[in-house]
Amino acid sequence: MASLSKRFGGTQALDDVDLEVVPGEIHALMGPNGSGKSTLIKILAGYHHAEPGAVAELDGEPFDLGQVTASRHDRLRFVHQELGLVGELSAVDNLALSHGFARTAFGNIRWREMEKRTSALVERFGLGIDVRRPLATATPVQRTVVAIAAALQGWEGRRGVLVLDEPTAVLPPGEVARLFDIVREVRDAGAGVLYVSHRMDEIFALADRVTVIRGGRRIATRPVAELTPRSLAELMAGEEMETNHRPATPPGPADPVLQVRDLRAGPLRGVGFDLAKGERLGITGLVGSGHEIVPYAVCGAHAGRVSGRLRLPERSERWTQARDAHGLGLPLVPADRAGEGVIGDFSVGENLTLPLLDRLRARSGQLRRRRESTLAEDWIRRVGVRTAGRGARITTLSGGNQQKVVMARCLAQRPPVLTLCEPTAGVDIATRLQLYDLIERQADEGMGVIVSSSDTQDLLALCTRVLVVRDGRIAREISGRDITESALVHAMEGTE
Repeated sequence: MASLSKRFGGTQALDDVDLEVVPGEIHALMGPNGSGKSTLIKILAGYHHAEPGAVAELDGEPFDLGQVTASRHDRLRFVHQELGLVGELSAVDNLALSHGFARTAFGNIRWREMEKRTSALVERFGLGIDVRRPLATATPVQRTVVAIAAALQGWEGRRGVLVLDEPTAVLPPGEVARLFDIVREVRDAGAGVLYVSHRMDEIFALADRVTVIRGGRRIATRPVAELTPRSLAELMAGEEMETNHRPATPPGPADPVLQVRDLRAGPLRGVGFDLAKGERLGITGLVGSGHEIVPYAVCGAHAGRVSGRLRLPERSERWTQARDAHGLGLPLVPADRAGEGVIGDFSVGENLTLPLLDRLRARSGQLRRRRESTLAEDWIRRVGVRTAGRGARITTLSGGNQQKVVMARCLAQRPPVLTLCEPTAGVDIATRLQLYDLIERQADEGMGVIVSSSDTQDLLALCTRVLVVRDGRIAREISGRDITESALVHAMEGTE
């Protein structure tokens, strides 16, 4: 692609960008949140139209970026950051949306053949997905796998380009390695792969070349072998920056701010722990271990049956049944930001103040608009949201800035405990460090923090203690300097 430009109103999202992906290459695309990566991919997919003057070629032949129904465009396959799945439909139906149903001569759907075909595509990931259930009931990892399977169906061994936009945002280490194997298979078959990620370790483990864009412009295209994490971070940030967050230091002895006993939900079989004031507690494990359910159950947001007891000692000596945990008012930063964290049709300010409306009402019941605006603008400033204003639609923000809005909404409630699931999924390194600092400041001020994450970098950078869940129970507790990547992976896999 050459001379690729795109403007949205007064914002220049892309400015004369060139990009080349060669056959048999994994080409990484990196840049800060809001740099234009997603816009570039959506133009390539035909979702947005480039400004006049843009040109594109596939295998040396010109093609129209806007003609998505052309046969040549079928050689471009996409896994978008938002996945593009219909939650109310099953994996079978979602895959059929793009490639049709197998039918009899009379037009009836061959359901058994469709289920067999879909199962064959998803089973290579080994996650035990029920291809007949609605994807709304699946985990984020399972939905990611279905999206990848949908992109690869009917494309085995063909030349073209596979575009992956943050495919590992919610995948734990074991599934990341499995995905890498599949990506390498696609490359080795002769296709090109355009791989978008914010994770440095992925780029150096997988990519052959990397293109960095910043502020809508292409900054550089380099062989990965010629770069270091620091030099790549400097290309992204435009200045020298530290790529590693300082190690977390355990706080001194403190009274518990949250107590959890015998928590049972889904695969959880009796999890209990105390969270101290100012502590940053990590919870992790492999897919299906139950670690990802803990924060939802603690905050009263788990959809299934829950049992156990919780207590906020500073508020009351009485225990609350886990099924009534929502009454404790503990906010949650969910794992699926797009599906669970924001309302796309609402503005930045409306998303931020949504749970605070009762506090913002006058006695007459009317909303105090000026007070709402002041609160929204104050938190936008405090957490550093980059936006055209509180009235801007939240979908105009980058993923990292949307995450800041969700965090601001939780912090504005001034809770004793902040619970986060996959807090840096789809977030660039600069925004990731900003979020780390923000979380650490809240803990320093006495807030208890729970971080549920499959990203070991989050756990290493943030947590003073980590609970590793395996087979529904806490299998290991790791504290302070003993928190290392090796210790975490071994504890998750059960190979200590």
